[in-house]
Amino acid sequence: MTAPTWHPAAPPEPPVTTPTPRRHRLRRRILAAVAVLLLILGSITAWALDRFVIDHVEIADVAAYEAAQQASTTGATADDVTTSTASSTSTSDGADVTITQYTYGTGDDAATYYVADVTFDDITQLQSAFANNEFGTNIIADPSEIAESVGASFAINGDYYGFRDTGIEIRNGVIYRDEGARTGAVIYADGTMEIYDETATTAQELVDAGAWLTLSFGPALVDDGAIVDGIESVEVDTNVGNHSIQGDQPRTAIGMISANHYVFVVVDGRSDSSAGVTLTELAEIMAGLGATEAYNLDGGGSSTMVSDGQVVNWPGGSGNERGTSDILWIG
Repeated sequence: MTAPTWHPAAPPEPPVTTPTPRRHRLRRRILAAVAVLLLILGSITAWALDRFVIDHVEIADVAAYEAAQQASTTGATADDVTTSTASSTSTSDGADVTITQYTYGTGDDAATYYVADVTFDDITQLQSAFANNEFGTNIIADPSEIAESVGASFAINGDYYGFRDTGIEIRNGVIYRDEGARTGAVIYADGTMEIYDETATTAQELVDAGAWLTLSFGPALVDDGAIVDGIESVEVDTNVGNHSIQGDQPRTAIGMISANHYVFVVVDGRSDSSAGVTLTELAEIMAGLGATEAYNLDGGGSSTMVSDGQVVNWPGGSGNERGTSDILWIG
């Protein structure tokens, strides 16, 4: 007789649990929240790319546009300007240019800056040029590259108009933008410069009054021979990005000593050898040079001076140029 074989009983099946309606609702809420977060992040990314990266070209051929807009050109552009950083002077057919290197402050607060002292026969010898010969937002190129494209012997960075879509922008006597938003600077065809309130006028009124160039950045540094009060608290933009520009920074400024006599200043910063300057210190530099009107342009990594195809200063503390939307130049 064969003994019966014993087999252990199979373990009981685990009970099947059915999620309660409450757990279903929680899961759906989590999934919905994740989906919303992904949509928000995607929207923010798309907005940031559109706002700061993607080119938006409004005028594809600036040279042709200006040629069509200008009934005539007053004066001639300066020819064959040669400059150096060693306090030397050179003469062209239209402009005398002297570039001198200075030091502001001492010790850890010392800053190196470069002054181009320029006397024009006619202020229309001072020109504006845009990156890639295009006008719009987010269009950039290195200042030296823009200078080479137009044959500039001398140039500084402009107001980086392409970072924003506001401001009054008149370049080479032609209106490009008429969205008054801040304190601007206007250079008239008679060689004079004026600080003005963009919101109190229009681009057409300025052109009718003889405007040759306008710049929209700021703040104003010197007005009617006096350093402007409150410049450390100015916000350049009210939109996202570059609200305040305080502290020691690389700087660029333009100033008028008298009609057709200008100084262009670029200050190095963010390096061991040059700390940069505050806006008040920049105003003191401009006033010390004799500027009766002076205006702050785009600074930081944009601050660049170019002479005969060579970058004179040390941009951004690294020596590497940063792309910008525009320059001021002499041929």
